[in-house]
Order: sequence, then structure tokens, then C-alpha cells
Amino acid sequence: MKKIQTPINDDEINQLKVGDKVSISGTIYTGRDAALPQLVELIKNDKTPFNLKGTAIMHTAVSDAGVSPTTSNKEEIESTIPILSQKGVKIHIGKGSLSDETCKSLKENNSIFVITPPVAALITSKILSKECVAFENEGIEAIFKLEVENIAGIVAISHGKTIW
Repeated sequence: MKKIQTPINDDEINQLKVGDKVSISGTIYTGRDAALPQLVELIKNDKTPFNLKGTAIMHTAVSDAGVSPTTSNKEEIESTIPILSQKGVKIHIGKGSLSDETCKSLKENNSIFVITPPVAALITSKILSKECVAFENEGIEAIFKLEVENIAGIVAISHGKTIW
């Protein structure tokens, strides 16, 4: 198991390959269909609400019932990955395969895609704190800042290679 602490830098990303088992700790952000496209619009208008450099974003909603990744290849989510990677997001956490075009953009921006098992209770137990940081009106689909410890996953896309 390779330990990852956010923020992560390019040298650390370069050491990861498809199939690596990882444990992610530190700050990660969340977002789903409702919030991620809005975040991209803010980025395009140079109004990014927080620093994305070296961050991780989990494709999920956040509720008192728990946290579990949603399908990342939904158009509303997958279309945000290239722009978020360009702006510094190094790790995208979700589930499902991504298009060749998205894989290419991850490679170009030295970012990776990590899949986690859809086990809400396990992931939720790794959250130390949570705070809504953008789009509060979207409820559980808002952007949250999570402090986490040891979220397990597997690198599914790295350096142009995928597990699919």
C-alpha cells in the first residue's frame, strides 16, 4: 500500500502506476453532477474558490448517511476532469471507466484516477472532518472539503494507461 498525503506533487504522481494500491490522507474535495460543472465555470472566469494545486477530488455527495463514490463517467462529471486537472487537481477519485480522451487529458496534466470500492461505511469512517466550501444550495451535492485518513483505492488510470 502506497501512502499518499495531499497536497501531492508531480514527482509523487510520477511514482504511481496502474494497479498500485493507495491510501490517501489529507484534504480532499468532493463534487457531483450539480457542483462540478459550476466549479469549472468559476475556474474559466478566474474565480476558483479554493486552491486546487495538488488536491484530490472525490466524485461523491456528502450526507450524514455517508460518503460513497458516484459514477465518474457521467457527462456532467467526466467533462470536468480535464479542466480540473489543468488547474492542479492531481487525483480524481470515483468509479467506472473513463473515455480515451479523458485518459489522455489525465496524462497531459500528470494527474491520475483512483477507484474506490463503493462501500459507504468504510469510506465514511475515514473522514475526520467536513466543511461545505462551495455551492451550499446544492445540498449533499455541494463541494465539501474533507479531512481524511487512509482512504483506500487502486490507481485505475495513470500516465496514459488504464486497468480497462
